[in-house]
Amino acid sequence: MEGCLFCKIAAGTIPCRKVYEDERVLAFEDIQPMAPVHIVIIPRKHIATLMDEDSDEMADLRAMMAAAQAVARLKEVDRRGFRVVINCNEEGGQVVPHLHMHLLGGRKLRDGLA
Repeated sequence: MEGCLFCKIAAGTIPCRKVYEDERVLAFEDIQPMAPVHIVIIPRKHIATLMDEDSDEMADLRAMMAAAQAVARLKEVDRRGFRVVINCNEEGGQVVPHLHMHLLGGRKLRDGLA
């Protein structure tokens, strides 16, 4: 989608610090980390919110979850523990209107986002 920040990152027109990528998803370091490990995982295809994901197939969401497992291993938080968060729409805390997941870890996390 034209003008979408995460679509531009996925297309490579805006740089990011990539952690993981495959044909469906891209994972990169958050520019305002809320934990020592804070990775954003996005589908390459523009999907505005979790509610816009195809509820019958969920292929992009499954790919995001598989990426979260791979990223947790890469960042060595898979055994210690981590949190995965998807915010949906404005009241849910979604800032960028492109489906994305936050993977947070690297320390004991408090209640709430981080």
